[in-house]
This record gives sequence, C-alpha cells and structure tokens, in this order.
Amino acid sequence: MRILVFGATGSQQFNVIGEAKKKGAEVFAATSSEKSFEKLTQAGATPVLANLNDAAKILEITQGIDAIAFMIPVSLPNPFDGLQYSKNVIDAAKANGVSKIVWNTSGWLESQKVGSPVDDVKLDVRDYLKNSGVDYVIIEPTIYMENMMGAFCAPFITNGKKLAYPTPEAMPIGWIASRDVSAFVVEAIYNVDLKADAFKISGMENLKGNDLATQFSKGVDEEIVYYPQKPNEFGDILKPFVGEAGAASVAAYYENLQNSTEYPPKFNSKMNEILEKLPVEMTSLAQWAHDNKNYFIK
Repeated sequence: MRILVFGATGSQQFNVIGEAKKKGAEVFAATSSEKSFEKLTQAGATPVLANLNDAAKILEITQGIDAIAFMIPVSLPNPFDGLQYSKNVIDAAKANGVSKIVWNTSGWLESQKVGSPVDDVKLDVRDYLKNSGVDYVIIEPTIYMENMMGAFCAPFITNGKKLAYPTPEAMPIGWIASRDVSAFVVEAIYNVDLKADAFKISGMENLKGNDLATQFSKGVDEEIVYYPQKPNEFGDILKPFVGEAGAASVAAYYENLQNSTEYPPKFNSKMNEILEKLPVEMTSLAQWAHDNKNYFIK
C-alpha cells in the first residue's frame, strides 16, 4: 500500500505516517518546504516537494499512489483557496486511479453554510469529493487535545496551574488525541468496505471545563483548575499566528459561545458503533496529559 499524506508536517496529520507504517504501508508526505524533509524522513516517510496550488505537480506526485490522506491547510490567507487545492488533489486522484481519499476535515462539518469561509468552503469540498467518482471516507474530528499545547493555553498551565480555554465551563467537549484521529484515517484507508462514508468522531469522555481540569490534573499529578479564557484575551494571543482579522473572527465565535445557553455538540455518544468499523485504541484525557506532562510542567 502506497499512501500519500498531505499536511503531515502539522500535528493533525503527522501521526498518519506512524500509524500507516504500523500497517506496513510505504508512506509519502507532501510538503511545500524542503526544511520539513528531515522531520518527515525521520518519521518514516518519503518527502515529496509540492504546492497544493500546482495542479500539474499534484498530478505528478499522485502517480502510483494507492490512497491519499488529505487535509486542507488550516491557516490559508484566503480560505476559499481550499476548494481549488482540494479539486487539484481529487482530480489528480481520479486521473491516476487512486483507490481512496480519506479527508480529515479538522472539525465537524456544518449542516449548511453559516457565513464562515473556513467552514463553508468545506461543504463545497465535500460535494466535489462525493461527485468525483473516487472512493472516499470523511473523518470529522472534534477538538484536538493538542490545542492545549497552544500559546493561548500551555503557558497558563505552566506558570499559573490554570487550564485556559475560551469555551464556557458548562460546555461539554469530547476532546480527541491527534494520534487517535490519525489512526482513524489509516483504518479508513484499509477498510475496503468503506467507499462513500463519513464519521463524526470524538473522544470517549464528554468533559465540561472543571471535569477537563480534573482529568488533566490526574495525568500530570498536579492540581490544575479550569480558566474560561476571555475571548478578547484569546484573540490577542492568537494575532501573531493568524493575523488580526483571523484572530478577531475566532474571538467573535467564542464570544458568541460565552453568551449562549445552548452549545454546539462536540461529542458523539455512538463512538462504540464507529469503533466496530474502525478499531482504534482511544486515548483518555488523563493518559494524554500524562504522556505530555513534561511539555506543561517544567
């Protein structure tokens, strides 16, 4: 099995390399920078230099590939570019007879367009993929545990024993580990019965803010309390990474959440049914925190 991974330099797709290698796959990882070659090679992948906006290059690197693990880059200056980038990959896969595309959507898809370019473009990608004639599986994860490693959260844990996140304490979330999502992607590639399927996945625990802090505390063996971060504080920390407009948009989203009494679902209570089709050993929040203790506790 020859698998081509997009987005492997980031935390959301990096673990696809290792999970695919466990299955005996030959893994290729597309990257737009030669600076990533060493990291990808050490992980066990063969790096291939390509930009998603270069349709001819994408056509070239998908020759001889059996399956593609795909993800739209998270921070595009123009989110609508994600549709053309996706078309380039899907069209190349079809032209070269790639057996299956598994798309990690970086979040649950909306039921309809909501006026957010990042979310809306994914619905267009989904429709294009469904109509492409290529076998596909769509993996929709909830919020990554790795988000807590961000600059808006980790320093608060390290310096103040506070788990900072801009969601209300009362909002439950089925946090999921990046490795688990990657394992779902690989299992979907290898399950020949899945040809036009989509799965909303989450962790097995539906944790409100204080419950999240409790489980995190167990993992790091330190008392950590939940801190519902103010959206404007969160946005200010985010500005250097996504720009002022991007940070303002994200902060506005969390401001609406803070003022809401009904929260969007971030947990799938039927995960056991999904695990029957895609057998993955799930990571608890406490276990994840334990595994990454040295990152947070100095």
